[in-house]
Amino acid sequence: MKFIIVTGMSGAGKSSALKFLEDLGYFCADNLPPELIPKFAEVCFRQGTGIDKVALGIDIRGGRLFNELFAVLSSGDINDYNYQILFLDASDEVLLKRFKETRRSHPLAKNDLVSVGIEKERALLNELKSRATYIIDTSYALTRQLRERIVELFVMDKRYQGLMITIISFGYKFGVPLDCDIVFDVRFLPNPYYITGLRDHTGNDEDVKSYVLSYDESHIFLNKLKDMLEFLIPRYAREGKNQLVIGIGCTGGRHRSVTLANELAAILQEQEYCVIISHRDIKG
Repeated sequence: MKFIIVTGMSGAGKSSALKFLEDLGYFCADNLPPELIPKFAEVCFRQGTGIDKVALGIDIRGGRLFNELFAVLSSGDINDYNYQILFLDASDEVLLKRFKETRRSHPLAKNDLVSVGIEKERALLNELKSRATYIIDTSYALTRQLRERIVELFVMDKRYQGLMITIISFGYKFGVPLDCDIVFDVRFLPNPYYITGLRDHTGNDEDVKSYVLSYDESHIFLNKLKDMLEFLIPRYAREGKNQLVIGIGCTGGRHRSVTLANELAAILQEQEYCVIISHRDIKG
């Protein structure tokens, strides 16, 4: 029996997450009044329904009813179902951009700036986020990558020590990503940009990858980085950190940083960590 409550910031991808869970065989419902959650679970999981996986979307669209959620989550009735909370989040800048692109108003700022609504919502959801079993930051996630993470969590049932890892390659000439917890500068390596035939390729291409990894310094860097992260990650997880964002930067964000970000992601995935990779500046 699996019972997932999907919640989080407006515009962070809750609807997509519910859709993916439905595709994975979950019985899904969206925006149910919190006081009905125990009854909903009871009906779904009673003998003879054939339902053993349920996902329920809850967010601030419920208005004042949303305030009842904390009381319901603390009740003995719902605790009997061993529910998990999946919280979808994104940076304020990304959320603002998404609202502008869709020309939607924020649920908490119908007659005000979207940024005001985002600020209000983040304050309201702060406690709920602290209770979350899993937090997925979709700031740099493609739709496909969000689906992959949900599959890893709820189909493959990988726990990942409760920590999600995002690796971002970037170019320093475009600025350091604001969300990074740790940043590494790989501009100490020779730049493929100045090699004939490599300039227009990226670190995703085999010829650039081979060039970058032909230097001993690349492997020494990756080995030292691997050792450091093997020390840090379990300690971050032990202290309750849910999201670790690692930035790897070079000059333009297309060659060296992309190659090394891919290599680091492969190393961490071998250790069964949940890793998402984003090449922010790969298109220049």
